[in-house]
Amino acid sequence: LTINTPEMIPLELPVAGIGSRFLALALDTLIQIAVVAVAGILLTVLFRPQPTRPAPAPTWAAAVLALFYFLVIFAYFAFFEAVWNGQTPGKRFMRLRVVKESGRPVHAMDSIARNLLRIVDSIPGIYAVGVICALLNRHARRLGDYVAGTVVVRETVWPWEQSVHRIYGEGEANRSSLAGASLARVTPEDLKLIETFLLRRDQLSVNVRREIAGQILDRLGSKLDLPARDDMPPEMLIENIAAEARKSRN
Repeated sequence: LTINTPEMIPLELPVAGIGSRFLALALDTLIQIAVVAVAGILLTVLFRPQPTRPAPAPTWAAAVLALFYFLVIFAYFAFFEAVWNGQTPGKRFMRLRVVKESGRPVHAMDSIARNLLRIVDSIPGIYAVGVICALLNRHARRLGDYVAGTVVVRETVWPWEQSVHRIYGEGEANRSSLAGASLARVTPEDLKLIETFLLRRDQLSVNVRREIAGQILDRLGSKLDLPARDDMPPEMLIENIAAEARKSRN
């Protein structure tokens, strides 16, 4: 999936294939089966007939079980994707994530929309409609993805797990990381590129912002003679560069 960002950097996100998505779905299904089984046992124990309490009406009990089954089967995916930024337990294990076509994180309504269509995609019970639809387009999107405008992508494995949330600040204690760098070579265009990214990064999913930060650092690294720093996220180094470059111009 190629996204043309405002930083004029073509961002390429690896699209998740049917195989990895199936494995993630299989893990999520096992979790759902376990939840339903435990709930069924608890309901049986709690609502079994007692000498002083009659058994619940079959219709009422069936309605409760049907509602619970629907919530577990369909609300499970929407809930986790909404609160876990596009991931379910299965997707997290397989390092997959649902994002918008623009690379932005999915919202709750996006998750609800794509998972309501799971009813159609799962026909006739083995996701045949969803698989056929995914095979017929280059981004492996099922009907739910088309409705919600989403894509499932694979996450890059990064050697760090830090996340920076401010434009200038986290890098204050790490200015030594720029020792020996030729910051005088930072042009106004370079600074505009960096600050465009820093100002809008909170609108991007974690994987996308890391990918863009890495590409920006690759573009500036050789130009500025930046030392190799595998222990620091590119986003933090970029913050340091921007802060120092801005300070030298004031």
